[in-house]
Amino acid sequence: MKLMVPLSIQHMFAMFGASVLVPFMFGINPAIVLLTNGIGTLLFILITKGKAPAYLGSSFAFLAPAGLVIDKWGYSYALGGFVVVGLCGCLLAFIIYKFGTKWIDIVLPPAAMGPVVALIGLELAGSAASNAGILATTSYNIVDQAKGLYEQVVTPVAMNNMIVFLITLGVAVFGNVLFRKFFAVIPILIAIVVGYIAAIIFGVIDMATIQEAIATPIFTLPEFQLPHFDPQAILIILPVILVIASEHIGHQVVTSKIVGRDLLKNPGLHRSLFADNFSTMLSGLVGSVPTTTYGENIGVMAMTKVYSVRVIGGAAVLSILCSFIGPMSALINTIPGPVIGGISFLLYGMIGTSGIRILVDSKVDYGKSRNLTLTSVVFVTGLSGAAVQLGNVELKGMVLACIVGMILSLLFYIFDKLKLTNDREEEQSAENPEK
Repeated sequence: MKLMVPLSIQHMFAMFGASVLVPFMFGINPAIVLLTNGIGTLLFILITKGKAPAYLGSSFAFLAPAGLVIDKWGYSYALGGFVVVGLCGCLLAFIIYKFGTKWIDIVLPPAAMGPVVALIGLELAGSAASNAGILATTSYNIVDQAKGLYEQVVTPVAMNNMIVFLITLGVAVFGNVLFRKFFAVIPILIAIVVGYIAAIIFGVIDMATIQEAIATPIFTLPEFQLPHFDPQAILIILPVILVIASEHIGHQVVTSKIVGRDLLKNPGLHRSLFADNFSTMLSGLVGSVPTTTYGENIGVMAMTKVYSVRVIGGAAVLSILCSFIGPMSALINTIPGPVIGGISFLLYGMIGTSGIRILVDSKVDYGKSRNLTLTSVVFVTGLSGAAVQLGNVELKGMVLACIVGMILSLLFYIFDKLKLTNDREEEQSAENPEK
């Protein structure tokens, strides 16, 4: 119990950088997001009977379609789309409740699920480096169009950003290996504190910004909005249901591997999916952004090996408090990109490693053509940059890889039932060597 507060603070800091980025991009005050994320997480814990540790943060899946709706109709109409998507997700959870989860082993066997889960972390790796400000940008200046000459200009990485990033990452990495007792379970929190101090020393954080945050009124109220519903706006956002369903299943699988329990069966995918989408629906009703189970917090659990739902609940309560305490939320908002990027660098990698762990634990046999093909195609689809446009929703990365993996797995299952697969005979021979 004495570690609950620092562990909860660690989880809140882990989600904060990404979670407040979404409301900034939508042009709304992040205080309402901190409030609904906290409430949504507590509801998730309640609905899943305290058996599934997960923190609900702001979903990035809605950015593109919601941006189109906001530009044309305004944010309140995007809220209507969030509510409908959340409602459809709740209906999907009811279907899963009626028909069970055995179909998951058919449409996403370990050879497909492993790389899909790995992609959750791997495709976020670039965003960690981008948030840290350690990516050099390259541009080309045309010197003589007729001759086709150009000059390549590389914008160097700010040295101060790199130093703060390396200090933060170094404390997180070596702390995870070297810290003992009390410090062994809060390496991320320690890394954030040390990184923040380094950011002040090297001038990454302006002291005027900190003073301005401290001067914020003690008590502030989040800004609430009501949704408006328009069929066209809803249809633009609705296809995102494919993205968030795939993302949720992937997160629950990787969390199951981390905690050592099958969360798809107990408390059940229907409960966690319902809770996730009910939170999104509630957020849309009061003016916030959609929610999703957060990879950053999954990474924290993988690193610290602390899977307590109470700790997650503590982080949710702290998030709710921050939404009303002006200086606290403002100060947390001053945590710079190099610090957030430093801890994300490690956390995202751990999520990717969890996908590889699925392949190892499931003892996937790559002597079988179907397994080798599934894993290969899923990885290449997710990492190639390939994209498919469905209306105003773009499917790419992990989501597209998941859909491709599901289609291939289903086809292979049908081929197997029809006795058309060329590795079926090998399987039967292994089972009946006397034949």
